[in-house]
Amino acid sequence: MKTKICFIFSIIFLMCTALVSAKGFKLEKKDFSIIRSDGTSVVVRAELAVTPEARAFGFMERKKIPSGTGMLFVFENDQILHFWMKNTPHPLSIAFITSDGRIKDIFDMTPYSLSDTNSTGYVRYALEVPQGWFKEQNIKTGDRIVLDF
Repeated sequence: MKTKICFIFSIIFLMCTALVSAKGFKLEKKDFSIIRSDGTSVVVRAELAVTPEARAFGFMERKKIPSGTGMLFVFENDQILHFWMKNTPHPLSIAFITSDGRIKDIFDMTPYSLSDTNSTGYVRYALEVPQGWFKEQNIKTGDRIVLDF
């Protein structure tokens, strides 16, 4: 029983720490090229979420995300990724990306939704952009992002 209570308090502490920490720091921004299947490219300016705190906070509480910008979530290992829109008022689209930069999935996500949006296979990265941006730019599954960091 004591172990269970300690575990629960640890989880709550880590979640609170993540929220407080993520709000107080600036994320590095970097331009990435996305190469479409026809060989043309488009650039997205993405904030890099590389720490667990930054990944946990993401775009929470952001009311406006300009077109052509996004957030690239960087993970240490390939895995099935799970995202939700808790406390996120701006509608987003998410691309799940393999370790070699191939876009595996693209999904739209609903503001404030607690439903998971999951990758359909093992991926290393996720790119969130304003909803509809991938479609507007004719970016599809199979296209590649140049990950030069």
